[in-house]
Amino acid sequence: MTNDEKILNIPVMILCGGLGTRLHEATEVRPKPMVEIGGRPILWHLMKYYASHGLDEFILCLGYKGSVIKDYFLNYKSLNSDITLQLNQPDKVRYHGSNSEENWRVTLVETGDRAQTGARVARAARYVDHDIFCLTYGDGLADIDIQALLRFHLSHGRIGTVTGVHPPGRFGEISLGTKGEVQQFNEKPQVTDGVINGGFFVFNRSFFEKYLDFTRKD
Repeated sequence: MTNDEKILNIPVMILCGGLGTRLHEATEVRPKPMVEIGGRPILWHLMKYYASHGLDEFILCLGYKGSVIKDYFLNYKSLNSDITLQLNQPDKVRYHGSNSEENWRVTLVETGDRAQTGARVARAARYVDHDIFCLTYGDGLADIDIQALLRFHLSHGRIGTVTGVHPPGRFGEISLGTKGEVQQFNEKPQVTDGVINGGFFVFNRSFFEKYLDFTRKD
C-alpha cells in the first residue's frame, strides 16, 4: 500500500458515556460529547474529522444521558435541513438540500450509565465487523493524521496502537537574560520530555478476545 492510498471502511468506536463532572454546568442536561463548539456538538466535530480521512462508520458507546445523542441522530436530517411541511398531511415532509454526512453509518449502543471504559468497549464489540477498528473518546479533538496512524498500526503487527502527545506545562514560563531581564513570556509551554495518552487508538479485533470478556451482555 502506498502513502497515497486511503484505508477505508474501518469502524470508529467512540466513548460517549462518561458523566463529564469537570464540565458540570454544561453537562447537567447533556452528555459531554454534546457540548457545543461553534454551534455543533464536540461529537459532530470528531466524527467529521474521521470522515475527512475516509472513515464514516461509527459505533457510539452511550451511557449518561445517551438519549440526548439518540435524539440528535434520529432527528439529524430535520435539524440540519430546510424543510417543507404539509400541516394537514404530517407524514409528508420535504427536506431541501443534502449534506456530506448522509453517508455516515451510526450505531448507537447502550453500554450503561456507570460502566468503565473496558466494559463499554466490550459491550459494543459485537458491532465491530472488521479486523481492525479505531477507538477514541467523545470529548477530545486533535489534528492526528488518521491515515498515517492506520498505516503505522498495520506496519508493526502488534495488537494495538496509541497516540502520544507532549502535554502543556501547568504554568506560564518566563525566559530571563543574563542580567535578569525578561526576554520572553511563554504561556503554558509544551513539555519536551515524556508523552501522555493522546486518546486516538487503533486495535486489532483480537483485542476483544484476548483482553476483554466481550461475551457478557450486562
